[in-house]
Amino acid sequence: MSVELVDTETVHGRLHVPDGPPRGAIALTHGAGGTSDGAILRRMCDRFTEHGFLALRYDLPFRRRNPKGPPQPSRAAEDRTGVAAAAALLNNRTAGPLLLGGVSYGGRQTSMLAAEQPRVADALVLVSYPLHPPGKPERARTEHLPDIAVPTVFVHGVRDPFGTVDELRDAAALIPAATALVEVPAAGHDLSRAKSDPSDAAVAAVLKLLEGAR
Repeated sequence: MSVELVDTETVHGRLHVPDGPPRGAIALTHGAGGTSDGAILRRMCDRFTEHGFLALRYDLPFRRRNPKGPPQPSRAAEDRTGVAAAAALLNNRTAGPLLLGGVSYGGRQTSMLAAEQPRVADALVLVSYPLHPPGKPERARTEHLPDIAVPTVFVHGVRDPFGTVDELRDAAALIPAATALVEVPAAGHDLSRAKSDPSDAAVAAVLKLLEGAR
Protein backbone atom coordinates (compact mmCIF):
# COMPACT_ATOMS: atom_id res chain seq x y z
CA MET A 1 0.00 0.00 0.00
CA SER A 2 1.14 3.53 -0.75
CA VAL A 3 -0.28 7.02 -0.22
CA GLU A 4 -0.23 9.63 -2.99
CA LEU A 5 -0.84 13.36 -2.86
CA VAL A 6 -3.80 14.50 -4.95
CA ASP A 7 -3.75 18.21 -5.75
CA THR A 8 -5.79 19.19 -8.80
CA GLU A 9 -7.89 22.22 -9.56
CA THR A 10 -10.93 20.52 -8.04
CA VAL A 11 -9.67 17.87 -5.60
CA HIS A 12 -7.09 18.03 -2.81
CA GLY A 13 -6.31 15.12 -0.51
CA ARG A 14 -4.47 11.83 -0.12
CA LEU A 15 -5.08 8.68 -2.16
CA HIS A 16 -4.37 5.33 -0.46
CA VAL A 17 -3.39 2.88 -3.21
CA PRO A 18 -3.59 -0.91 -2.71
CA ASP A 19 -1.05 -3.41 -3.95
CA GLY A 20 -2.38 -4.81 -7.21
CA PRO A 21 -5.40 -3.81 -9.30
CA PRO A 22 -8.12 -2.12 -7.21
CA ARG A 23 -11.43 -3.93 -6.70
CA GLY A 24 -13.21 -0.58 -6.37
CA ALA A 25 -12.80 2.87 -4.88
CA ILE A 26 -14.06 5.01 -2.03
CA ALA A 27 -13.87 8.77 -1.43
CA LEU A 28 -14.33 10.02 2.14
CA THR A 29 -14.41 13.59 3.38
CA HIS A 30 -14.41 15.40 6.71
CA GLY A 31 -16.90 17.21 8.92
CA ALA A 32 -17.51 20.90 9.56
CA GLY A 33 -14.56 21.26 11.91
CA GLY A 34 -12.14 18.83 10.32
CA THR A 35 -9.77 18.22 7.43
CA SER A 36 -8.85 15.30 5.22
CA ASP A 37 -6.08 14.46 7.70
CA GLY A 38 -8.51 13.46 10.46
CA ALA A 39 -7.69 10.24 12.31
CA ILE A 40 -10.97 8.48 11.51
CA LEU A 41 -10.51 9.17 7.78
CA ARG A 42 -6.96 7.82 7.85
CA ARG A 43 -8.08 4.67 9.62
CA MET A 44 -11.02 4.08 7.31
CA CYS A 45 -8.90 4.60 4.21
CA ASP A 46 -6.22 2.23 5.51
CA ARG A 47 -8.80 -0.51 6.13
CA PHE A 48 -10.48 -0.12 2.74
CA THR A 49 -7.09 -0.19 1.03
CA GLU A 50 -6.16 -3.38 2.87
CA HIS A 51 -9.27 -4.88 1.26
CA GLY A 52 -8.20 -3.80 -2.23
CA PHE A 53 -9.95 -0.44 -2.63
CA LEU A 54 -8.49 2.82 -3.80
CA ALA A 55 -9.32 5.14 -0.89
CA LEU A 56 -9.32 8.92 -1.21
CA ARG A 57 -9.61 11.25 1.78
CA TYR A 58 -10.13 14.77 0.54
CA ASP A 59 -10.94 18.34 1.58
CA LEU A 60 -14.25 19.95 0.75
CA PRO A 61 -14.26 23.32 -1.05
CA PHE A 62 -15.06 25.26 2.14
CA ARG A 63 -11.92 23.90 3.80
CA ARG A 64 -9.82 24.70 0.75
CA ARG A 65 -11.02 28.31 0.98
CA ASN A 66 -10.36 28.58 4.71
CA PRO A 67 -8.02 26.37 6.77
CA LYS A 68 -10.22 26.87 9.85
CA GLY A 69 -13.83 27.62 10.60
CA PRO A 70 -17.20 26.08 9.68
CA PRO A 71 -18.82 25.90 6.25
CA GLN A 72 -21.28 28.53 5.07
CA PRO A 73 -24.79 27.10 4.64
CA SER A 74 -25.37 29.38 1.65
CA ARG A 75 -22.44 27.72 -0.16
CA ALA A 76 -23.24 24.08 0.62
CA ALA A 77 -23.95 23.39 -3.06
CA GLU A 78 -20.28 24.15 -3.77
CA ASP A 79 -19.29 21.44 -1.30
CA ARG A 80 -21.53 18.96 -3.12
CA THR A 81 -19.76 19.95 -6.32
CA GLY A 82 -16.52 19.03 -4.56
CA VAL A 83 -17.94 15.60 -3.71
CA ALA A 84 -18.88 15.12 -7.37
CA ALA A 85 -15.35 16.08 -8.43
CA ALA A 86 -13.85 13.44 -6.12
CA ALA A 87 -16.24 10.85 -7.56
CA ALA A 88 -15.23 11.76 -11.10
CA LEU A 89 -11.54 11.48 -10.25
CA LEU A 90 -11.94 7.96 -8.86
CA ASN A 91 -14.19 6.85 -11.71
CA ASN A 92 -11.17 7.31 -13.96
CA ARG A 93 -9.04 5.03 -11.78
CA THR A 94 -11.16 1.88 -11.45
CA ALA A 95 -13.92 -0.07 -13.16
CA GLY A 96 -15.12 -1.49 -9.82
CA PRO A 97 -17.83 -0.13 -7.53
CA LEU A 98 -17.52 3.49 -6.39
CA LEU A 99 -18.35 4.36 -2.79
CA LEU A 100 -18.79 7.87 -1.43
CA GLY A 101 -19.04 9.02 2.15
CA GLY A 102 -17.87 11.30 4.86
CA VAL A 103 -17.95 12.36 8.47
CA SER A 104 -20.86 14.43 9.83
CA TYR A 105 -21.32 17.46 7.53
CA GLY A 106 -19.27 15.77 4.82
CA GLY A 107 -21.46 12.70 4.97
CA ARG A 108 -24.61 14.76 4.89
CA GLN A 109 -23.51 16.66 1.79
CA THR A 110 -22.47 13.39 0.16
CA SER A 111 -25.86 11.85 0.87
CA MET A 112 -27.60 14.92 -0.53
CA LEU A 113 -25.56 14.63 -3.73
CA ALA A 114 -26.52 10.95 -3.98
CA ALA A 115 -30.17 11.95 -3.66
CA GLU A 116 -29.75 14.58 -6.39
CA GLN A 117 -27.66 12.33 -8.67
CA PRO A 118 -28.69 8.69 -8.13
CA ARG A 119 -25.90 7.30 -10.35
CA VAL A 120 -23.04 9.17 -8.70
CA ALA A 121 -22.14 6.22 -6.42
CA ASP A 122 -22.78 2.52 -5.90
CA ALA A 123 -22.94 2.80 -2.10
CA LEU A 124 -22.58 5.33 0.72
CA VAL A 125 -20.63 5.28 3.99
CA LEU A 126 -21.97 7.90 6.42
CA VAL A 127 -19.92 8.37 9.59
CA SER A 128 -21.51 10.21 12.54
CA TYR A 129 -24.39 11.39 10.39
CA PRO A 130 -25.74 14.66 11.94
CA LEU A 131 -29.37 13.61 12.08
CA HIS A 132 -30.39 16.77 13.96
CA PRO A 133 -28.77 19.55 16.00
CA PRO A 134 -28.02 18.44 19.58
CA GLY A 135 -31.15 18.64 21.72
CA LYS A 136 -33.40 19.44 18.75
CA PRO A 137 -34.78 16.14 17.38
CA GLU A 138 -37.67 18.02 15.78
CA ARG A 139 -35.18 19.48 13.26
CA ALA A 140 -34.38 16.15 11.59
CA ARG A 141 -32.24 16.32 8.45
CA THR A 142 -34.01 13.51 6.65
CA GLU A 143 -35.94 15.12 3.77
CA HIS A 144 -33.64 13.73 1.08
CA LEU A 145 -33.20 10.21 2.45
CA PRO A 146 -36.13 8.69 0.50
CA ASP A 147 -34.35 9.74 -2.71
CA ILE A 148 -31.20 7.72 -1.96
CA ALA A 149 -31.25 4.62 -4.14
CA VAL A 150 -27.99 2.88 -3.18
CA PRO A 151 -26.92 0.71 -0.23
CA THR A 152 -25.90 2.84 2.73
CA VAL A 153 -23.78 2.06 5.79
CA PHE A 154 -24.08 4.27 8.87
CA VAL A 155 -21.23 4.30 11.44
CA HIS A 156 -22.48 5.92 14.62
CA GLY A 157 -21.45 6.40 18.25
CA VAL A 158 -24.07 5.29 20.75
CA ARG A 159 -23.62 8.56 22.68
CA ASP A 160 -23.77 10.87 19.67
CA PRO A 161 -25.83 13.97 20.60
CA PHE A 162 -26.63 14.56 16.91
CA GLY A 163 -28.87 11.50 16.91
CA THR A 164 -29.52 8.40 18.97
CA VAL A 165 -29.07 4.93 17.53
CA ASP A 166 -32.85 4.42 17.58
CA GLU A 167 -33.41 7.73 15.77
CA LEU A 168 -30.84 6.75 13.18
CA ARG A 169 -32.50 3.38 12.60
CA ASP A 170 -35.80 5.16 11.95
CA ALA A 171 -34.07 7.53 9.54
CA ALA A 172 -32.30 4.69 7.72
CA ALA A 173 -35.67 3.03 7.17
CA LEU A 174 -36.58 5.97 4.91
CA ILE A 175 -33.93 4.86 2.39
CA PRO A 176 -35.45 2.52 -0.23
CA ALA A 177 -32.25 0.46 -0.49
CA ALA A 178 -30.36 -1.87 1.83
CA THR A 179 -28.84 -0.22 4.90
CA ALA A 180 -26.59 -1.28 7.76
CA LEU A 181 -25.71 0.34 11.06
CA VAL A 182 -22.31 -0.06 12.75
CA GLU A 183 -22.69 0.99 16.39
CA VAL A 184 -19.59 2.32 18.16
CA PRO A 185 -19.80 1.61 21.91
CA ALA A 186 -19.30 4.45 24.40
CA ALA A 187 -18.55 6.90 21.58
CA GLY A 188 -19.86 10.39 20.90
CA HIS A 189 -19.85 12.37 17.68
CA ASP A 190 -16.07 12.45 17.23
CA LEU A 191 -15.18 8.85 16.40
CA SER A 192 -11.50 9.79 16.15
CA ARG A 193 -11.58 9.65 19.96
CA ALA A 194 -13.52 6.39 20.23
CA LYS A 195 -11.92 3.71 22.40
CA SER A 196 -12.64 1.10 19.73
CA ASP A 197 -11.83 1.49 16.04
CA PRO A 198 -14.98 0.96 13.93
CA SER A 199 -13.20 0.84 10.57
CA ASP A 200 -12.97 -2.96 10.31
CA ALA A 201 -16.68 -3.35 11.06
CA ALA A 202 -17.51 -0.57 8.60
CA VAL A 203 -15.60 -2.27 5.78
CA ALA A 204 -17.24 -5.62 6.58
CA ALA A 205 -20.70 -4.00 6.48
CA VAL A 206 -19.94 -2.36 3.13
CA LEU A 207 -18.69 -5.61 1.58
CA LYS A 208 -21.79 -7.45 2.78
CA LEU A 209 -24.13 -4.83 1.29
CA LEU A 210 -22.24 -4.77 -2.01
CA GLU A 211 -22.43 -8.55 -2.22
CA GLY A 212 -26.17 -8.43 -1.57
CA ALA A 213 -26.64 -5.78 -4.25
CA ARG A 214 -25.18 -7.97 -7.03
